[in-house]
Amino acid sequence: MIVKPLLVLAVALPLVAQNMLAQNSGTCGRPFEATVSPGSQLTMDLRSGDVEVVGTSKPGVRVTCASGNDAETRDVRIAFAAGHLRVYGGPDSAKHFHYRVEVPTATGLLVRCSAGNLTVSGIEGDKEIELKAGNLVVEVGKPESYRVAEASVMAGDLKAPAFGVTKDGLFRDFRKENAGGRYRLKAKVLAGNLTLR
Repeated sequence: MIVKPLLVLAVALPLVAQNMLAQNSGTCGRPFEATVSPGSQLTMDLRSGDVEVVGTSKPGVRVTCASGNDAETRDVRIAFAAGHLRVYGGPDSAKHFHYRVEVPTATGLLVRCSAGNLTVSGIEGDKEIELKAGNLVVEVGKPESYRVAEASVMAGDLKAPAFGVTKDGLFRDFRKENAGGRYRLKAKVLAGNLTLR
C-alpha cells in the first residue's frame, strides 16, 4: 500500500522543516551557529552597530553579540537560510552594540550594513561591501590577488594604502585592474570613511 508511506512523509516533512527553521534562527541573547562550507558565497544584511566580519579556520557561520543592555541584545534577531545571513531588529538607538560574524576564510562575501563601524578581515575571496553611514575598514590581504579593486565614497575620506590611493571630499572613487589577480573587491560608503589596507 502506498497510502501509509505517503502519510508518514506528510507528517514528517513539516517537522523537518520546523527543526531546520529553529536551527537557522535565533537572537543575539546567545551565540548563533549555522553550517556553511568553505568556498561558499554568502550574503549578509546587517543591522547597525560596531560590526566585525572575520575569516577563521573553523567551518560554519558564528555570530556573537555584546551590549551594555541585555534586553537590547535579546531583541536583535539572527536568521540564516540558503547562504543568506540577516542580523536585524532591536532598538535603532542601541548604544555600544557590538557583534562579530565569523565565516570560513575562503568565502565570497556580499555585505550590506545600514550604519556604524564595519570591519572586514581575514577573508580570501570576492568581496562586495556596502555601508550607508559610518566607517568601513577592509583588510584586503595581498593587493595583487585582486583582478579588479574598486571603491567609492559619496561624502568622506577614501584611504586605500594597499592600492596607493588617498582621496577626500565628495564623490571620491577609484578602480584598479590586474590581469593576474583572482578576486574582485568592491567597497562603497555613502557617508563616512572607507579604508582599504
